[in-house]
Amino acid sequence: MVGVIDVLKVRKVFLQSDGSEFTVLNDVELRFDSGEFVSLIGPSGCGKSTLLRIIAGLEHADSGTISLDGEPITTPGSERGLVFQDPTLFPWMTIQENIAYGLRARGIYDQEKDSIPDFFHLVGLEGFESAYPHHLSGGMAQRAAIARVLVNRPKVLLLDEPLGALDAFTRMNMQDEILKIWQQQKMTTILVTHDVDEAIYMANKVIVMSARPAKIEKIIDVGIPRPRRRDSTEFLRLRADILGTLHFAGGAQESELFERGLGV
Repeated sequence: MVGVIDVLKVRKVFLQSDGSEFTVLNDVELRFDSGEFVSLIGPSGCGKSTLLRIIAGLEHADSGTISLDGEPITTPGSERGLVFQDPTLFPWMTIQENIAYGLRARGIYDQEKDSIPDFFHLVGLEGFESAYPHHLSGGMAQRAAIARVLVNRPKVLLLDEPLGALDAFTRMNMQDEILKIWQQQKMTTILVTHDVDEAIYMANKVIVMSARPAKIEKIIDVGIPRPRRRDSTEFLRLRADILGTLHFAGGAQESELFERGLGV
């Protein structure tokens, strides 16, 4: 496993219903190193999720390239696992069937089925193999969605605001669960979030994007030792730095909401 992603001069333009165009990403350049945990944060609509979807192979850049370990990304692939805000579990399948779905789709279920219990253990869902999605809480359903991705043993884990719909207590618990999985699996992890505290708490590096058309406003290394305290002086200093950068980057309204503890 390596999992180095290079983003080179990526530009993405969307066509609106009236025929006009608007640019979401404008010559974005980034490098995600093997095994690092990176958070992407920026004003609403700046293109964070679009960039993640291009890395996943669900969208195509209009110009520029994205590569994984030197190979251009043009289509979805099991080496890149994407977790959405909604768990998107199949309601007619048991949790075991949901988690095994990718293995069956790839035709490797028989070879890999003995590993499935390991992933139930990894996400703390032992005993729920025969349950259906409607039996699970929001946090448990999101754990199942993460296990469904991890069972494919991806090099890269892409997280598109996966905790945004959870209550505050469950969200903080899930942050720790995701960190535990990342520390055990050592995969390159990219998290899109609107929560500045979440970005600092989880990531080795926080990338602040500007308002649309997005460019990279600032890259901040988070050197705080783990486990991190949200009330530490260094944590609060980084929080103020990111909020200030967001305000400068065209996210003034969003920055004000963060400061009032509301998020967006």
